[in-house]
Amino acid sequence: FPVTIKRIVDIFTRVGFSVVDGPEIEDDWHNFTAINTPEDHPARDMQDTFYLVDVPGMLLRTHTPPVQARIMKIRQPPIRIIAPGRVYRNETISTRSHCQFYQVEGLYIDEGVSFADLKQTLLYFAREMFGAPEIRLRPSFFPFTEPSAEMDIWLGTENEKNYRLTKGTGWLEILGCGMVDPQVLENCGIDPTRYSGFAAIVTGK
Repeated sequence: FPVTIKRIVDIFTRVGFSVVDGPEIEDDWHNFTAINTPEDHPARDMQDTFYLVDVPGMLLRTHTPPVQARIMKIRQPPIRIIAPGRVYRNETISTRSHCQFYQVEGLYIDEGVSFADLKQTLLYFAREMFGAPEIRLRPSFFPFTEPSAEMDIWLGTENEKNYRLTKGTGWLEILGCGMVDPQVLENCGIDPTRYSGFAAIVTGK
């Protein structure tokens, strides 16, 4: 893994997350259906997903959430995992993006897991990874979490680099997160009336 991914993994393993992996060639159910992606969602279209022409229903995974689906199917809570790995999307290659890149997903499921637990875990990560004194969570949407949020870290505008990086706001978006949708838990065989959890994904292109 790249050095940055190794740093992220190290931070989370220090607080009890175990590292897991999953296949890069994935099936439609784990990549989309299990994590609540609607049949008509644009992400399923050919322009976003690399489908295997000779193997119907198989594709190059477009993100790391199918790893959480696989783990939830074979383990009962408590589950505290981090899943780093390569993902693939049919995107235009440029100096800032590629069709292959890395994601790191964290997942925690147990009885009584709350949004406050999510926020405190991410604040710890932001301080350890970036030295960021503050974070903010803005409402967003992801099929597999509800509520969902984008997380920003405070870098400030005291120097020119941070001013340009944050476009003068002082805030930089670094990841998406949220509480695992109860339907996702149910899809994977976990009782959503007993358990709750959160997920967060860092993407690096």
